[in-house]
Amino acid sequence: MLESRNTSRWIWIGIVVLAAALFLPGAYRNLAADREATYQGLKIFSDVIDIVEKNYVDEVDQKKLIEDAIQGMVSSLDPHSSLLTPDAFKELQIDTQGEFTGIGIHVTMRNNLVTVISPIEGTPAYRAGIKAGDKIIKVDGTPTDNLTDAVKRMRGPKNTPVTITIIREGEPKALDFKLIRDVIPIHSVKSILLQPGYGYVWITHFRENTYDDLTAALKKLEATDPPLKGLILDLRDNPGGVLGQAIDISDLFIDEGIIMTSKGRLKRHTKVYPATPSNPPRTYPLAVLINGGSASASEIVAGALQDHKRAVVIGTTSFGKGSVQSIESLSDGYALKLTIARYYTPSGRSIQAKGVEPDIVVAHRIIEEQPSEAERLFKEKDLANHLDAGKGEQVPDAKNEETETPTEDPAKARLSPLSPEQLVKDSQVRRALDILIGYDIFKKLGNG
Repeated sequence: MLESRNTSRWIWIGIVVLAAALFLPGAYRNLAADREATYQGLKIFSDVIDIVEKNYVDEVDQKKLIEDAIQGMVSSLDPHSSLLTPDAFKELQIDTQGEFTGIGIHVTMRNNLVTVISPIEGTPAYRAGIKAGDKIIKVDGTPTDNLTDAVKRMRGPKNTPVTITIIREGEPKALDFKLIRDVIPIHSVKSILLQPGYGYVWITHFRENTYDDLTAALKKLEATDPPLKGLILDLRDNPGGVLGQAIDISDLFIDEGIIMTSKGRLKRHTKVYPATPSNPPRTYPLAVLINGGSASASEIVAGALQDHKRAVVIGTTSFGKGSVQSIESLSDGYALKLTIARYYTPSGRSIQAKGVEPDIVVAHRIIEEQPSEAERLFKEKDLANHLDAGKGEQVPDAKNEETETPTEDPAKARLSPLSPEQLVKDSQVRRALDILIGYDIFKKLGNG
């Protein structure tokens, strides 16, 4: 059991935080009545901690009790407010800053094993020959119990060694790789030319470097010959990120008007974000792809482009996170993530718990290879006087294919390396490309 001095310290930390929550600046209160209720509540809190410490069946960690109490208080406000432990705060900073030190791999849990999705090109893992599908069973000789712990142990200071043990399909024995950690840049933008005049950009997150990455990708696509006639902006499975980056990226394609409005209880949290003229101007048509995994900052971009009629939005309804969070640093490496405002699209609509609804609903599926012309001709339905399907049955109609249940995670079709051949098998990408091409054709017809 911890020393009583340390226990008291954590109890008072909890009391101070709870008191601060009850006396938020700018709140108009009957202070006399509030103080009485507050002190009574804090006394109960202190009494409960003391009783648990002395009487609970197992020894308790007072620090964790306080953390959990604060976490319970904050998380009861809404799903996006939370207390960030020092480790969680560091992870959030890494995720938004755009780089970390480690070995350079994307990993996930698959069949209870830490599995490599792909190595990041140019990193220690890539140079050592780590492959997609490799199963990481040990890090520095210690078994990998869970994904978070494995990632934490693979990261570390630059130029320090780490050994990972993997099992690989086709290899009879486990393989050891001794790697030297390095700075790993996190690129949140991937781009490719689908066909002459039509580009594709995938934004995975909104990090501090996303705007710079996107402008570099656009500059490359816009320099192609023939000039860019249309662009697909893929925001599927993008969970959001830095608000300022979403505003700046929206501003690349909107020249005037409002991008977003935030409204909070406090005046300083109520803001209007205006658009500014783009340089160079970008007038080519846009198709934005969204799905249920598109949230927060990605919904800000999709909603702004949709309201300004700057893009056609394709896919399925987005997640519906229409709130803004701020991060407040606390002592001892902790931080508080707190919802401070709701945001509204340029037309004044809130997407909170509703999401951005696409202009054209297209479910995701992988399009099978098209049959050859010879195969296509010799089908029963192509024969003259063929029988119908019979009473109570219907021949499948091609126009209903887009309502099929998705059969594959859309992100799997977009993993590096990107290829036009793979992307156009994605039903949502294919529809977006067809719309952009069709728009260009009709525009020429109108000019004729």
